[in-house]
Amino acid sequence: MLKIEHLTKHYPGSDKGVTDLCLHVESGSICAFIGPNGAGKTTTLKCIVGLHDFEEGAVTVCGHDVKREPLACKRSLAYLPDDPELFDYLTGSQYLSFVADVFGVSDAERKTRIGELAGRFELTEELPQLISGYSHGMKQKLALISAFLHDPQLLILDEPFVGLDPSAAITVRELMNDLRKRGGAVLFSTHVLEVAEKLCSHVAI
Repeated sequence: MLKIEHLTKHYPGSDKGVTDLCLHVESGSICAFIGPNGAGKTTTLKCIVGLHDFEEGAVTVCGHDVKREPLACKRSLAYLPDDPELFDYLTGSQYLSFVADVFGVSDAERKTRIGELAGRFELTEELPQLISGYSHGMKQKLALISAFLHDPQLLILDEPFVGLDPSAAITVRELMNDLRKRGGAVLFSTHVLEVAEKLCSHVAI
């Protein structure tokens, strides 16, 4: 599902980044990515999804090389950064429709998926409202809905549980397990070791 071979990414003028990292995440697995601040977790995740270039190594998603086949990789995955940027001038419904358009989700499928996911995150009534009026927690729930909307094969999350209320955190865990059972895979960074212990089949340090 995800193969990282000898990944090296350093920032200009600094020795910080990632050096010679190898990591495989197989189908049907949930892998926690843990380590101290500054260890390179976020840098690695951004290399996987194509936001960062890297000097050496290779990253493949569902058999597609991130550098040579970037669009094929992006179609197969969903990425949620630790502080997602949303479009405040859109309503929640408009934003989710935009995401569905980007990933080619049909009208019928998006209606079903948005209805189901918004219900599970208890955000249905807020979708017609402008995102600018959302609380931080509501924005995080909307971003999570957008990540699961196109039913990705690989889910990449950066600290997804920070700031979530207990109900939403349980929903995220359930959706991760649903994805795993369908043969997908999840890689997420976290500092919450209890979550890693209870939820994950693998842990990368």
